[in-house]
Amino acid sequence: MSQPQPARRIALDVIMAVRDSDAYANLLLPVRLGRAKLSPEDAGLATELTYGTLRMQGYYDRVIALAAGRDVSRIDPPVLDVLRLACHQLLSMRVAQHAAVDESVELAKTVGSRSAVGFVNGVLRTITRTDAATWRERVLAEAQTGEERLALEYSHPLWVVRAFRQVLTAEGREAELEGLLAADNVAPRVSIAALPGESTPAELDAYPAEFSPVGAILDGGDPLQLKAVREGRARVQDEGSQLAALALSRARPIAAGERWLDLCAGPGGKAALLAAEALGGGATLVANELVPARAELVRKALAVFDSPPEVWELDGTLVGEQFPGFFDRILLDAPCTGLGALRRRPEARWRKQPSDVAGLGTLQAKLLGSAIAALKPGGVLAYVTCSPHAAETKSVVASVLRKAQGIERIDTPAVLQSVARERLDLPEASHVQLWPHRHGTDAMFIQLLGKVAVL
Repeated sequence: MSQPQPARRIALDVIMAVRDSDAYANLLLPVRLGRAKLSPEDAGLATELTYGTLRMQGYYDRVIALAAGRDVSRIDPPVLDVLRLACHQLLSMRVAQHAAVDESVELAKTVGSRSAVGFVNGVLRTITRTDAATWRERVLAEAQTGEERLALEYSHPLWVVRAFRQVLTAEGREAELEGLLAADNVAPRVSIAALPGESTPAELDAYPAEFSPVGAILDGGDPLQLKAVREGRARVQDEGSQLAALALSRARPIAAGERWLDLCAGPGGKAALLAAEALGGGATLVANELVPARAELVRKALAVFDSPPEVWELDGTLVGEQFPGFFDRILLDAPCTGLGALRRRPEARWRKQPSDVAGLGTLQAKLLGSAIAALKPGGVLAYVTCSPHAAETKSVVASVLRKAQGIERIDTPAVLQSVARERLDLPEASHVQLWPHRHGTDAMFIQLLGKVAVL
């Protein structure tokens, strides 16, 4: 039996782990590529196969169901993974059909029975008899509404499409919905944050970021080729995440002796940037992360500093009781659905359900209440999520502020405009919602809050 091509084998292994073990492709794939020592070309192929298949899984499932004459729920999951991987090659890549089919049949032999191999061969032969444009017409013909059509075409769950539409409509930008969904299916550029005092964007072999004053953009390639990245003085970090941290650190001048808290710090990217900013202004940062494995990632992220900030492993919902009125600035980058980072973590769209939002909203509100309690009078708090879903953003802030005393919204767009290198396109509001299609960032929500000083 001939062996499947290594790039395809790795892609299938990662896709199966994502489905079977709740693995994260963005964490597992680099490890598998590093072990395999593939050529840059094969590593690029494995990356495109993995991310492309995961992004368009919903669309490919409709094609497979039509070609197989059965719902995908009746296909063995490993065999379905092989078919999805083949669909990406046949419908979205310039791969020779015979190569895609033959390699997929070889992969099927490693995960399925003899009958499954024949089934894969038959389904793929059916798919190859019709061109990609016609398959698209067939799939979209199943849609009952305009929202369903968008969900099918851009491979997003219908509930996510509706949630995005709600937020964009509130901004008066409903016409941007299709552009947002399309942007979610495009691989993001590699964005680097140069930690102030440790490195500068100018020393990186990259373009200056459009908005972040500490950011740079790579054309491509491995960011570890940059010396500053290898040494931890610069970090791979989305520009939206950089802006979220800088909105807090640069909301006003830093007074020496200020105490800062990153309440939910894992995996540590924002904590590193805040630590650099704090160090430059004579403030000190404490990073808190409840999950031990993530707390260890935070420690590694902060190890670049001569005197790394302290890392706590406390329950964030109780920090306000334990340290009332203690911190001058607090970042609450709250656990969320991650719907704002679907470019980076495409499997998240299939992993989350509408029911997850309610549970997360309860946790987000508890964390925000705790952060407010821990904030010193006159202090500044940044509530941040990597999700634009209204139930994780504006609704959480509004529900907590209805009960909180002496808390006011800070004009976050004005702060961020003062931080950004170029003017951001932001609707009028007290909060900031960044978008992949509009700003080239993850869809970060940022709301600055202030605690009224006691006179």
